[in-house]
Amino acid sequence: MRFCDSCGSFMGTNSQGYLCHRCGAAVQADTLEVGREKRPRAEPVYEMDGSKATGPIVSRDCPLCDSKEAYRTVRETHGEHAGVKQDRSVERYTCVECGHSWIH
Repeated sequence: MRFCDSCGSFMGTNSQGYLCHRCGAAVQADTLEVGREKRPRAEPVYEMDGSKATGPIVSRDCPLCDSKEAYRTVRETHGEHAGVKQDRSVERYTCVECGHSWIH
């Protein structure tokens, strides 16, 4: 980063050095200083293994393999759209035999 000696404006960089966009003054530089903004480190993301379904076993017909048992999990979603709060529960079933999951 450099300021122009003639007019005091911020000088931009080009392939030869520094160039003032206001008065056109140029300064040749052997090396250009390149700075990088420090960013905070990303927080780790933890992934859970979804292949092992848990939950109570209920009597549900699997649409894929015609098994009669499935794991049942219930999750609640909370949100707001256009100023209206929306809360609902979602039932997800996972087949005990083939592992196929569906929402009912």
